[in-house]
Amino acid sequence: MTIAHGETSIMPRSGDTTVESTTGTLGKAISLLELVVMSPQPLRFTDILQRSGQPRGTLHRQLVHLLDEGLLEQRGDQTYVAGLRLLSFASQAWSSSDLRTVAAPHLRDLQEKTQEAVHLGVLRGAEIVYLDKIDGKQAVRMYSQIGRVSPAYCTGVGKAALSLLGQAELDAIIETMAFQPYTSNTIVTAKDLKQAVGDIASQGFGFDLEEHEAGIQCIAVPVPLPGRRIYAAISVTGPAYRLSRPRLEGWADLVREAAKNISADLMVRLPPVSE
Repeated sequence: MTIAHGETSIMPRSGDTTVESTTGTLGKAISLLELVVMSPQPLRFTDILQRSGQPRGTLHRQLVHLLDEGLLEQRGDQTYVAGLRLLSFASQAWSSSDLRTVAAPHLRDLQEKTQEAVHLGVLRGAEIVYLDKIDGKQAVRMYSQIGRVSPAYCTGVGKAALSLLGQAELDAIIETMAFQPYTSNTIVTAKDLKQAVGDIASQGFGFDLEEHEAGIQCIAVPVPLPGRRIYAAISVTGPAYRLSRPRLEGWADLVREAAKNISADLMVRLPPVSE
C-alpha cells in the first residue's frame, strides 16, 4: 500500500527501527487518532500536519504505523478516516459496557425468581471477567466480584461462554490454558473441557459443581450475540447444600429465557456489523 502526502508517495515500513520513547510514541498516535476520528470532515496530510503540530517526518511515521495496523484508512481522495480495526475496537468496547446495562433488569428478575446470586460474565481470552453480580437473599461468601477474573475452564459462566466459540478458536484458547485443580472436581484436561463445552453447546446450559470453589455450585447459560466477538454467559449460583444438581437443572428454562431476552435486547441496540 502506498500513501500520498502532498506531492510525495512513500511505502509503509513495517520494520521501521526509529527509536522513540514508548510513552511519547503512544501519546502521539492517540492524539492523531483523536484528531482524525473526531474531525467533522475527513483530513488530508497537510491538514493533519497543520493541526497536530508534529514534525513532518514524525507525523509520516505515525500515520504509516496507524495505516499498517488498520486503525486508520486512506481514501482515494487522500483523506484519512477511521480504519475497520479501530471501528471494531470501538464496537467491542461499546457492546461490552452496554451489555451490563441491558442485562441488569433481566438479572434482577432472575434473582427475584430464584432468590440466589446471579452473575454476568464475558470471556477475555482464557479467562472470564465478571461484569455484574446480584447477591442472593441469603448472603453466601463467594470468590466472584464485579471486575474479578477467573479461569474459564472451571467456572460455569466461563464454560458457557466458551461454548459460543467456533472449534478452531476454542482449540486455540484451550492450548493457552494452564490447568490446575482448585478442588477435587476441577476439570484439568483439554479433553474433559472440550466434552463439557460440547455438552453446553448441545443442551444450552451447563454447571459448575464445586469446580472452582468447594461448596459452591451453579447453572450457567451462554448469551449468544450473532456476528459479534462478545462471548458472554449468565449463571445462578449458591451453596451446594441448597442447590443440588437436580434443583439447578430445574431452573434451566428460566435461565435460558433470561439469556435469550438479554441477547434480543442487546442486538436491537448494537450498531450494524461492518461487512
